[in-house]
Amino acid sequence: MSIKLSSAYKTIGEVVKILNEAEPKEIKLNPHTLRFWEKNFSQLKPKIFNNNRRYYDSNSIELLKFVKFLLKSEGMTIQGVKKHLNVNKSNLDDTLFTSIRTKYFKNKLSNLKNIIEKLKK
Repeated sequence: MSIKLSSAYKTIGEVVKILNEAEPKEIKLNPHTLRFWEKNFSQLKPKIFNNNRRYYDSNSIELLKFVKFLLKSEGMTIQGVKKHLNVNKSNLDDTLFTSIRTKYFKNKLSNLKNIIEKLKK
């Protein structure tokens, strides 16, 4: 039995599973979506090895999570995300992803607070 390191390259199928577990979880993606995003976002460059299979490293996966968040949670357009990624090229690091996740969870908590207040009434 071989165990795959978390730092190892992931196949497109494995990445889809990872992304479907990332927020927002209610938004499900498929391999076609990732291929489409690759064509639209120059920052997404999976490694192409044997038999033209795509393999993604951890940085690519984090970038895909970020793109998913901007498109699906924030409602940005592809053009808007492209501009955002191009303007913030040097800022695409853990602090940016952390701030985006923090904003997402603050929004979720705010929504839950509103629901609780409505239920109390």
